[in-house]
Amino acid sequence: MELRQLRYFVRVAELGSMGRAALDLGVVTSALSQQISRLESELSTRLLQRTSSGVVPTDAGLAFLHQAQLTLRHADDAVRAAQLARLSGHVAVGMAPSTTAVLGLPFMSAMREQYPDIRLHIVESLSGNLSAMINARQLDLAILFQADRGRRWSVTPLLEERLFLIAPRSMKGLPRGKQVRLAQIAALPLVLPSGSHGLRALLNGAAAQGRLALNVAAEIDGLAMLMDAVRAGYGATIQPGAAVARLRDASLAMIEIAEKEARRPNLLVSLSDDELSPAGLAARNVLGQVTRALVEAGSWPGATLHES
Repeated sequence: MELRQLRYFVRVAELGSMGRAALDLGVVTSALSQQISRLESELSTRLLQRTSSGVVPTDAGLAFLHQAQLTLRHADDAVRAAQLARLSGHVAVGMAPSTTAVLGLPFMSAMREQYPDIRLHIVESLSGNLSAMINARQLDLAILFQADRGRRWSVTPLLEERLFLIAPRSMKGLPRGKQVRLAQIAALPLVLPSGSHGLRALLNGAAAQGRLALNVAAEIDGLAMLMDAVRAGYGATIQPGAAVARLRDASLAMIEIAEKEARRPNLLVSLSDDELSPAGLAARNVLGQVTRALVEAGSWPGATLHES
């Protein structure tokens, strides 16, 4: 099996056409088709299926595609590292919006200082989307709030975030004090993420334990828009302290939710060690170091480092 064959197969699968892939790669279609046939013969399985509009990967082809993309990335990184004679490559890192608000820039700064030749790609999305991207080998590592232990992932607990009631100080019925229980705010109109969001599932579980029904006035799945709605007076919200890291808004009150169930774990999840490139391993170490430094400096509101 040759890297050239992997590149040919990946391009055909991505473009869905032998002709378009041949044009993109600068080879004749017959030569491209011949290399794909040799690859299928070596693997003793059909990777592509012809359709009326082109070609599509078979089930075996899809499984092979994900691994082939990963192999090509590692090969390109190896070439770049050899050319520069120092650690280099490409690393894709995923973070939820609230995590990015605290960790994004410090992580980028530390990577630039320690590994200037590693190209960093940061993806900001919901935790569930990031999990799917790791499964598809589109990310090397991510900060997630839950992880499927059945996957071949490396999972390291990083920290735990306390949750806060966040609302305009002028909001009618807003409790006073440093802590509040869910029962005390059940009647307040809340602006929360939808049910597909991990934070909402956590809150629903905590409310169910207290046999409470939260008064959800609106559902917004974007953190920036959600906080805009809170500041505009559409309701309060329940979020980790990191959600207000970019706001610097003295008009908002933050009151800690007292229930222990209302806490969110942060997990450093990556591809398994045998799949992660040297650049990915370096980035994972830096991410852990920066996280610890931020929490110890008090720069991550409401966060406590995992004991181990």
